[in-house]
Amino acid sequence: MEEYLTRIGASRPASPDPESLRELQARHLLTVPFENLSVHLGEPVVLDDRALVEKVVDRNRGGFCYEVNGAFAALLRSLGYRVSFLSARVAADGVPRAPFDHMALRVESGSASWLVDVGFGRLSRYPFRLDLRTEQPDPEGVFRVAETGEGDLDILQDDVLQYRVEQRPYALSDFEMACWWHQTSPKSHFTRSTVCTILTETGRVTLSGGRTLIHTVGGVREERELLTDTEVLAAYRKHFGIELSTLPPAGPRPDGGSRTTAEPASP
Repeated sequence: MEEYLTRIGASRPASPDPESLRELQARHLLTVPFENLSVHLGEPVVLDDRALVEKVVDRNRGGFCYEVNGAFAALLRSLGYRVSFLSARVAADGVPRAPFDHMALRVESGSASWLVDVGFGRLSRYPFRLDLRTEQPDPEGVFRVAETGEGDLDILQDDVLQYRVEQRPYALSDFEMACWWHQTSPKSHFTRSTVCTILTETGRVTLSGGRTLIHTVGGVREERELLTDTEVLAAYRKHFGIELSTLPPAGPRPDGGSRTTAEPASP
């Protein structure tokens, strides 16, 4: 996995400790974009360790939750961390949606249990404790874990429910059906719009709907419409390190989904 570490600009940790886990997650978020371009380019998403790592490392791409969290899990395991896949239900207007809608990671390190997520679009910069119920500050907000009556855990960011996560572990293959749905259903927001977004040292940059370039710096948001294909291809290359030979189609999808401008979204 040395190539993976080079990809994210990280050194091999001396031991699988919490401090190294913090650094690895932050480096991943700053170098590997959250993106759904494969859905619109007709590229199959294969939930297999080798395929996921190859996409991130050899092809210099990102992905949505099942892809980037799956690849990151493979890296962490190779470094000695104990990693579990967790099923999460993303909240819409405060109400959790379907199971397996999102995949997060639980990592055991330093006698503690950590929530690790590099595939939500916008969440914490650093891992935070799953076994604590107090507020946990992060550069991206204040996070809190709350138990539900059914034994699940609610993940809140600045007191807003982001998703509800089950505590039991799953296999990567258990997420295949939800991953297929997100790639094919006209009800999936991923079939309706392209999105590519990445954390920066000062904020975030997003290319949304294929043409809208959004810079957020210190909470100040600026938008610019890219008028030509050349500008769009250059933006993918400059801001996300993604080299495309062709752009995803801009018209309505054959399955009925529409491509409209959208903000970063999970899973």
